[in-house]
Amino acid sequence: MRADARQSVPSGLGRRGVLAGAAALAGTAAVAAVGAAPASAAGPAAAAGRGARAVVFRDVRPFGGAATDLVVVDGKIAGGPAPRGAKVVDGGGRIALPSLVDAHIHPDKTTWGGPWVSRRPASSIADYVEQDVELFRAQTRSVAERAYGLMSHAVSRGTRGMRAHADVAPAYGLAGVEGLAEARRRLAHALDVQIVAFPQHGVIRMPGTARLLEEGARRGVVDMIGGIDPIGFDHALDEHLDTVFGIADRHGVGVDIHLHDGGDEGVRAMRGIIDRTRALSLAGKVTVSHVFCLPGLSDRELGALAGDLADQDIALTTVAPSRDLVLPIARLREHGVRVGLGSDGVRDSWSPFGNADMLHRAHLLGWVTDVRLDEELADCYRAAAHGGADVMGLPHADLTPGAPADFVLVRGQGLPQVVVDMPQRDLVVRGGAVVARDGAFLS
Repeated sequence: MRADARQSVPSGLGRRGVLAGAAALAGTAAVAAVGAAPASAAGPAAAAGRGARAVVFRDVRPFGGAATDLVVVDGKIAGGPAPRGAKVVDGGGRIALPSLVDAHIHPDKTTWGGPWVSRRPASSIADYVEQDVELFRAQTRSVAERAYGLMSHAVSRGTRGMRAHADVAPAYGLAGVEGLAEARRRLAHALDVQIVAFPQHGVIRMPGTARLLEEGARRGVVDMIGGIDPIGFDHALDEHLDTVFGIADRHGVGVDIHLHDGGDEGVRAMRGIIDRTRALSLAGKVTVSHVFCLPGLSDRELGALAGDLADQDIALTTVAPSRDLVLPIARLREHGVRVGLGSDGVRDSWSPFGNADMLHRAHLLGWVTDVRLDEELADCYRAAAHGGADVMGLPHADLTPGAPADFVLVRGQGLPQVVVDMPQRDLVVRGGAVVARDGAFLS
């Protein structure tokens, strides 16, 4: 990595400080009474063709409303009465809520489940990238093992889908995406996973990265090609975007670009992304993550850019890092822009924080945006459930007839209180099968 490419930020800042600096430079106890039968190892897809599979979740309160029975047939919520012989699971008056979707997470970097890692000071993004490599080389557990531990933990907290980014660079080769692919295979019955080949070290500034991105797409091991700050970090707007979009176009995969650049540089990058999406007919296949240039725009500027994003069906994701950097989700959705919520890095070289719990992330979204009203708190949950589903192209698990039977059962008074108190997920249900109980994943 060239010394002249280093991007300085104030010494000692963590992930949020580094990303904010980059933007500035660019301009309840377990309940054992749930009478659930052991989870089947087979998911909804595996049940196809072997007859109706019916389960009744008795005495549950959808969204905290009146108690009722949820009937599941072949992995979907049914509108009629339960068929004869249906398995019965007693919900004990618990609230039923849609399962959650993590639209942006980095499972390949995690040290989750391993020894504590003491982190050194860092004063630039390049410093953090170097520590990524050092930590990767020091690991005694494979990417697949570490990622599986974190991803199964996410399932136990109610996650049904995730967009997972894996670093691709000469220092790693394709070890990250291959490890995530193995973890995805092991969790196929419980979790939908899309894998992004993420060039954390840069596409242009790090020779050999573009070739690896192309190889990952050619081998079919990734669903999307990533990018990172074409101006502020890679210093090559057109070359960077042409490379990323060219690979995606040649191999029929999507694009998901990290964009921390703020101000005019961020808007220029967004315009370049919109133009290439339009030129290559990639509408609906492009996502931009973080997008720190948007929160500071005027209503008129935001409306104009959001209109173009909606026209090309370009999705956005936020991890709600701070009040100043969180995306204006409600305003963007008014323009028809898909916006998902993610948990970002989890106990990696950048930060000791993170837990892959999307209910906690919904709580943080409410915290950083200083919401007070019940409907605002419910909106935070919807961002963590349906927002991520929109980004990944998954159907909403909204507990209506025909929806996937993916939900969690928790103790509580209602949805707003659940967002604030974050109770244990007593049961996590995927396609009508219990995949986690009392906070523990059932392998």
